[in-house]
Amino acid sequence: MEKIEKVLEILKEQGLDGIYITKEANVKYISGYPDELAYALICPQGNYLITDSRFTELAEQSCPDFEVVNWHNCGRSIPKAVESICVKSGIRKLGFEECFTTYDKYEEIHRLLSEHRIELTGTRNIVEELRYVKSEEEVANTRIACEIADKALEELVPYIKPGVTERELCARLEFSMKMHGAQDIGFETILISGAKTSLLHGKPGDRKVEEGDFVLVDYGAKYNGYISDTTRTFAVGHVSEQQKEIYELVREAQETGVRNMGPGIVASKPDTEIRKVVKKYEEYYYSGMGHGVGLDLHEEPFLGMYGTKIMQPGCVITMEPGIYIPGWGGVRIEDTVLITENGAETLTHFPKDLMIL
Repeated sequence: MEKIEKVLEILKEQGLDGIYITKEANVKYISGYPDELAYALICPQGNYLITDSRFTELAEQSCPDFEVVNWHNCGRSIPKAVESICVKSGIRKLGFEECFTTYDKYEEIHRLLSEHRIELTGTRNIVEELRYVKSEEEVANTRIACEIADKALEELVPYIKPGVTERELCARLEFSMKMHGAQDIGFETILISGAKTSLLHGKPGDRKVEEGDFVLVDYGAKYNGYISDTTRTFAVGHVSEQQKEIYELVREAQETGVRNMGPGIVASKPDTEIRKVVKKYEEYYYSGMGHGVGLDLHEEPFLGMYGTKIMQPGCVITMEPGIYIPGWGGVRIEDTVLITENGAETLTHFPKDLMIL
């Protein structure tokens, strides 16, 4: 209930009588609802979770502090369910998440509420601001997600060899994460090889790993909704001097980045220090080298040259510098990092020394 009390305080400060929450991660955070296709409405008169007949039993079990509203009983209309709650609760000014509410739903809700002279007002980042610093429970879930990911990658390593396809390796990794207890994969796995490793978000395909390749694996596990995010780059068979050089530069850059994470540090500082390390290859360095991670894969704070947020104890942030040379390949090394009172704690522990498989 502490989360809801904080939301109500923010609503009061902004002159709002309630807020309609549509972003899935925000609904989960504020209500504890663990599935999809649900919406929350918070106001001083009560807390409401709007879903349909497929999920009402689950919602009642998982959200004891919420009244579950089946929108199938409101003319099979989510906007009409919102209207009903607003009228019942005496809401005169309703906030809504303007970045996550579709235009058609906005138009219909606006039309229905206007009939009752209820004002609809766009809001931003009300719940996200609360999610910025993770609770002990959230950190515990993230730790487990990281442990699962570490175990899965360890099991994958023996299969990374010439002749195996990217798609097969990807399937093995994702299967292993689920076998170790992951609720799901955290995001679409990036597992690419050879020159494809210059693609920051390349897709695994039917390409077979070859001698002399880099193999880049960017992946995560999801546990109780919380996501881990790790990247490791492996070499197969042998490496060239340039591959060694770039790998060691990225490893040093990543360690430099982690050293420059901590409470009170502005989000742009790690990038400034990393650029000193990768100066020789700076034109191939991508400055988006870190982001918050939690219920969403990408959330505040975003690290980089334009980062303005201040890191705080309880923030969970990735550190993932890389060098990407088109037509040649790339290297990225990434960990999930917890900001503590005294500095930064790395939560992903798979080794970072160059492994030639």
